[in-house]
Amino acid sequence: MKNVKYTKEYLEDLNKVTENIPALESLKGSSILITGASGLICSAAADILLLLNKEKSFGMTLYLAGRKREPLLERFSIFEEGRDYNFFEYDATKTVKTAVFADYIIHGAGNADPAKISGEPVETMLANILGLSSLISSVDKSRLKRLLYISSSEIYGVNETREPYVEEQLGYVDILSPRSSYPSSKRAAETLCIAYSEEYKVDTVIVRPGHIYGPTIKQSDSRASALFSLKAAKGENIVMKSKGEQLRSYCHVLDCASAIISVLIKGENKNAYNISAPQAVVTIREMAEAFAEAGNVEIIFDVPTETERKSYNVMPCSALNAQKLLSLGWKAEFDMKKGALHTVRMLKENL
Repeated sequence: MKNVKYTKEYLEDLNKVTENIPALESLKGSSILITGASGLICSAAADILLLLNKEKSFGMTLYLAGRKREPLLERFSIFEEGRDYNFFEYDATKTVKTAVFADYIIHGAGNADPAKISGEPVETMLANILGLSSLISSVDKSRLKRLLYISSSEIYGVNETREPYVEEQLGYVDILSPRSSYPSSKRAAETLCIAYSEEYKVDTVIVRPGHIYGPTIKQSDSRASALFSLKAAKGENIVMKSKGEQLRSYCHVLDCASAIISVLIKGENKNAYNISAPQAVVTIREMAEAFAEAGNVEIIFDVPTETERKSYNVMPCSALNAQKLLSLGWKAEFDMKKGALHTVRMLKENL
């Protein structure tokens, strides 16, 4: 959604997840740049920080980065550019020409939509690797305290078991598949973060979100959770094109955003952290059932097209072990049922 309505429930949810972030006070008075700020995840992170300034006088200087100003103006409708935040022009596929002066960077720009990944594998790879390198090269490294890179659970590859991944594990990725442009370049970007830390002493941390859903999705998003939640909000039956037996870590976007800020504050340099709500590790079918119940609709089954098959994440299990994240003092607010209900209710408002 470009224009998220700041409903009473959404604002209450923002305040609830903010309480789950440890050592928040350490961000007071700092400057933070967020790339991909109008996207699913980073717009929610921006909402948390903007609200901290507005309601708790945190005094942070926030730079929201995107390719165009207008989507940000629409997305953050209750906040004022120039007062509550500053627009920073950034395109992950192009060289950064403006110097970056920030204490912290949350780097979330990139292509995460399965249909776009399948249709634009070259751009997907270049944005993840060159976009990160260009951004770090433009930063005043004497000032930068930390860069947080938003990676993906897809870096793990194929898990032969049904056990949630821990951060040290890696499975098989078919490097000759165009669909692997996403996990392969995310892997490379993670290594690039560590390389900058080692060679140029840039403090970097990495987060690996699982399958993120929530009211900040865009109607063009082709991810299963996005499609199912939009269908439920519109009162339409949910269409499944598989048995939905794959096990996933589904995490409400506000839990994901609070986890990102927690790692930004308390994560250890040169480390990666899974983002997963332990109470929402379910199959695709169970996720669909939660949205169907929330929207009072039915689930029907259909056969996928060849194009749809090519965009699918092939991992039978991409559940994540969140113990390392939990050890920082963070906790999740939403289980699958509560998350689906709050998402559908807000999407109805937005639609």
